[in-house]
Amino acid sequence: MLKAVIFDFDGVVADSETLHYNALNMAFGTRGLHMPKDIHWQKYLGYTDLENVLAVNDDYQMNWTQDDIHQLLELKCANFHALARTDAPIIDGVEEFVEMLVDAHIPLAICSGAIREDIRIMLEHSGFGNAFQVMVTAEDVEKGKPDPQGYLLALAKLNQKTGSTIQACECVVVEDSMWGLQAAKSAGMHRIGVTNTYPAENLLPLSEAVVERLDVITMAQLEAVCQ
Repeated sequence: MLKAVIFDFDGVVADSETLHYNALNMAFGTRGLHMPKDIHWQKYLGYTDLENVLAVNDDYQMNWTQDDIHQLLELKCANFHALARTDAPIIDGVEEFVEMLVDAHIPLAICSGAIREDIRIMLEHSGFGNAFQVMVTAEDVEKGKPDPQGYLLALAKLNQKTGSTIQACECVVVEDSMWGLQAAKSAGMHRIGVTNTYPAENLLPLSEAVVERLDVITMAQLEAVCQ
């Protein structure tokens, strides 16, 4: 039985993956490094900012100090906020899907590797920012996706917030990446992939359904996924 829906954010709710890449690459540029977009998409997409910077530091032998890493993270954040205020489109079909779930009284959460303030900025003009009872972000977890920690925490917070006893098998997760789908699977949750970032063939092995946009999904289909 369907009792909750948990959304990834970047690439599911907002078309912000490119904003994150540009903001991070602008920060890397101050240290003489350019990260090709195809490499970022192949290797680092889905990482938290900290995980990304640490991995790049190791992979490219940059020898950044802790102070360097902290400065890069602050600069990326400032870059992202500047970009997000002028170009943070909500993905077509998301608002209608969220409204359907709200009308059906389904508790909603976000579980994202992004920073809370980044998400808040992008949601503030969306018209449905208050629909989510719970938001789990990079600041809330020690391990990012594909580790299930974020999704399990989101479920625990939903239960605390709503006074419910929702089980993992009663949740549907909406994801756009293999890392996120693996995290949801490891958490014991049902999974719908949306092809905003990767093609269907990449998502199908870890999904119970794959769609091109969220507003094609009906409540009956969501219930069927949970059977």
